[in-house]
Amino acid sequence: MTERRSGEGQPERTLALLWRNHRKPTADGTRPTVLRGRGAGRRPSLDVNGVVAAGIRLADTQGLAAASMGGVAKELNVGTMTLYTYVPSKEELLDLMVDQVLGERELPGPGAPRPDDWRDQVEMYSDQTRRMFQRHPWLSQVSTIRPPVGPGMLAGREYLLSALLEIGLTPRGTNLAALAITTYVDSAAGLEAESELIEQSTGQTNDAWWYERNDLWETYFDVDQHPAMTTIWNANGYQGTTREAATESYRYGLDRLLDGIQATVLES
Repeated sequence: MTERRSGEGQPERTLALLWRNHRKPTADGTRPTVLRGRGAGRRPSLDVNGVVAAGIRLADTQGLAAASMGGVAKELNVGTMTLYTYVPSKEELLDLMVDQVLGERELPGPGAPRPDDWRDQVEMYSDQTRRMFQRHPWLSQVSTIRPPVGPGMLAGREYLLSALLEIGLTPRGTNLAALAITTYVDSAAGLEAESELIEQSTGQTNDAWWYERNDLWETYFDVDQHPAMTTIWNANGYQGTTREAATESYRYGLDRLLDGIQATVLES
């Protein structure tokens, strides 16, 4: 599947669009707008929010490739050039879509009620992130190495840092722990979503794909060259479906990661 990258738009223009609903009021109490009207005295029939919502809707139902500028314009029944009035390029549109769905996670902000235990707070981040990828599996096709630095992205970052800030880590340790959790949870959730996309696009389950390659074990597999794998096999260590294994390995990895963070706190 083709991967696209966020963070490739023009910086000032992208930031203005990402933070369009969070700008500080001007001296007269109004909020500046990044939208341009389509003629004096005429109320625009479209805005950036509507363009982003249409892009997400198309990506959810038809795949990320469908959420092109032309595809979104057709979905909204406007000309493509009209769309460029609100979102200048496909790069900005992608950033806006990604940050919008990042902001869908129901993560408590500053001062809002949240679980008392820090591990339960991380569990909330984990659950909300996995559900986000399940709702929007196309996210697994977007590299966010250079993320859209919008309110959705920053809200997730703020939440994790606040969950870890008071447990006894150094400030740098807090940041590193949050980065480790983000890397693990987001990557694992993305792989789950990618697996689901592949099953949908091919019409074949991952278990069926492996079954078609059963001849590997009888014809090509050399037990002497793979003693560890053979030991696990003979001890029934490969039980369950690929989906069950993915779920169990995710749980195992997150628990061990949090155990390690907790051990670091106890040692300090």
